[in-house]
Amino acid sequence: MKSFINQLIKTIEEKGSCSVVGLDPQLEYIPEEIRKTAFKKKGSGLKNAAETIFDFNKQIINIIHPHVGIVKLQIAFYELLGFWGIKVYSDTIKYAKKKGLIVIGDIKRGDVPHTSEAYAVAHLGGIKFNGKQETPFEVDAITVNPYLGSDSILPFIKLAKKNGKGVFILVRTSNPSSKEIQDLKCKNKKIHQIVASQVNRWGKDLIGEKGYSSIGAVVASANPNIISNLRHIMPNSYFLVPGYGAQGGRLKNIMKCFNRDGYGAIVNSSRGIIYAYNRPAWKEKHGLKNWQCAVEEAIIKMDKELKEAIRHVKGHPS
Repeated sequence: MKSFINQLIKTIEEKGSCSVVGLDPQLEYIPEEIRKTAFKKKGSGLKNAAETIFDFNKQIINIIHPHVGIVKLQIAFYELLGFWGIKVYSDTIKYAKKKGLIVIGDIKRGDVPHTSEAYAVAHLGGIKFNGKQETPFEVDAITVNPYLGSDSILPFIKLAKKNGKGVFILVRTSNPSSKEIQDLKCKNKKIHQIVASQVNRWGKDLIGEKGYSSIGAVVASANPNIISNLRHIMPNSYFLVPGYGAQGGRLKNIMKCFNRDGYGAIVNSSRGIIYAYNRPAWKEKHGLKNWQCAVEEAIIKMDKELKEAIRHVKGHPS
């Protein structure tokens, strides 16, 4: 039976990488040589922008796929281009899958039950037409928001179980105001701890070969004690750790996300990889020439740092 977590860990082992590259394209940061080609064409500006982004995404995927096995697409950067953007979201997923990559749809959905069911079918399931099933978005896993309660989450978990997909549930985020809700106390526990306990419970029926669940958690914090506590509450959950680099994700904190076996976390970097050519040191030395080399150098560097961090975790069990 197909299992997201088994495939995820197999991919991590084959690539020797727990890195995730976030494909969060912003038109103004894309190299001018790509933008010029698309915007010479007549027609809708939204269409031209979407074609520019698809070209850029394909080039990024071509660069990174020898080094990593996972990409994450933040759907907001595609939705802002309307119909054309959603088409590029879908086309990028298909292209990444052709290159053998696991794809996470960063959609952060969560609503009343019947609406969550529709979202779940769109992103984790399929719709039958004349006896034939079609899949709107061919992602392997998605992110969801749990703050409407269990009846908003269970439709996603049900389809994840049925179709061998994965779900990463928001538990603790890194935005400054997250503490306004996530750190509130209820019966001597913080809200994010209560959510973590629910994630641990929801994931019990989807444990894979290595003892991890296909129901994971989005975990980001500048506080290593919070991360350690969440790792204790969710021993079988894979953590999706956002913000490595650009959002200030510190290596010493990220190390706390892993278990002693060296498994338990995948780490995302978006801007730090796909826009590596905009870093001051690179721009000063090369300008925007050979921008592809900057992207490759950045992902190799990230992989190296994370491998060293995992070696440290495995070598220091305390």
